[in-house]
Amino acid sequence: MKITKVETFVLHVPITPPITDAINVATHWGLSGVRIFTDEGLVGCGYTGTCAQGDEMIAETIDRYYAPELIGKDPFMVKEIWDSLRFGKMHWIGRAGVTHMALAAVDIALWDLMAKAAGKPLWQYLGGHKSKGIKAYNTNGGWLNWTKERLLKDVTDIVEAGFTGVKIKVGKPDPREDYDRVKAVRRAIGDNVIFMIDVNQQWNLNTAMTWGKKLEEFDLFWLEEPLNPDDILGHKKLADELNVPIALGEHVYTKYAFRDYIHQGAVEYCQVDATRVAGVTEWLQVAGLAAAYDVPVCPHVGDMGQIHQHLAAATPGAIMLEYIPWIREIFVEPATVKDGYYVLPELPGASTDIMPKYFEQYRVR
Repeated sequence: MKITKVETFVLHVPITPPITDAINVATHWGLSGVRIFTDEGLVGCGYTGTCAQGDEMIAETIDRYYAPELIGKDPFMVKEIWDSLRFGKMHWIGRAGVTHMALAAVDIALWDLMAKAAGKPLWQYLGGHKSKGIKAYNTNGGWLNWTKERLLKDVTDIVEAGFTGVKIKVGKPDPREDYDRVKAVRRAIGDNVIFMIDVNQQWNLNTAMTWGKKLEEFDLFWLEEPLNPDDILGHKKLADELNVPIALGEHVYTKYAFRDYIHQGAVEYCQVDATRVAGVTEWLQVAGLAAAYDVPVCPHVGDMGQIHQHLAAATPGAIMLEYIPWIREIFVEPATVKDGYYVLPELPGASTDIMPKYFEQYRVR
């Protein structure tokens, strides 16, 4: 099989209603991606996820620097291709961020192609581990712009729908308001539901030490992204002091950064995201590293779960997967949760194929 054409795209899918966390306001979810065509008629689709800002830089990186290197290549040489792009022309100006996310889209499309060629869903192509689905926790009821009343209604509705885990956003200007909301949610969902909170990097170390300690009384499963994601030492200090485990990874872009976090004991739940590290290839390397330290993997879903359901199902150390259903309706085989578990896909590939009508409707580039 040989690659014959590479076509980039950008989609902006509306989020209704718009949401906020401690650092973002999102009205649309952006898919900056690529379709890779082959001489055997198969097409691989890969993408990365954004708050619909900066997508054009990702697509332009693929068009100008990665696409010309792909023509004529065999997709099954994915690791060789990954190395040549990762350490090629863009190595000088960026080893994370835009260039890494662009490589993620390419790499995901290649894995999608290989699984399609094998006639298997990606989770089976990767060897499979969990054939009965992956436990899902729901993030979509806990946004920071929700009133306290809406927050409580949403989390109780989520639990009644069969989810055994919920996550809410914190990071208000006054941490006392966060404390009040966390207390109210724990009371509303009861003691048996897994409960996580996500600060989205909003605290400094002193705030995290103080309020992390205060919030321990609510039996939190983890404290997510409490500090700047580049501050490994700060996370190490926090992990040593708090009884609540530290989770992070959505803004950690390379296996080398994950290595340092894991080796120093600065992260206790690894939220590696295939759309932020450089695709499936690097995600598998990080998951293997986490396994060597017995650190559980719970991916962040910049892909809204389409790809990560496959990766989690093929990874023994992946214990849960986030669920945010914003864009599921655009896919040929949408990520689906039933009775609190992801229903594993059956179609060949990585579940990245987009329905033609939505592809055209939401395409902006």
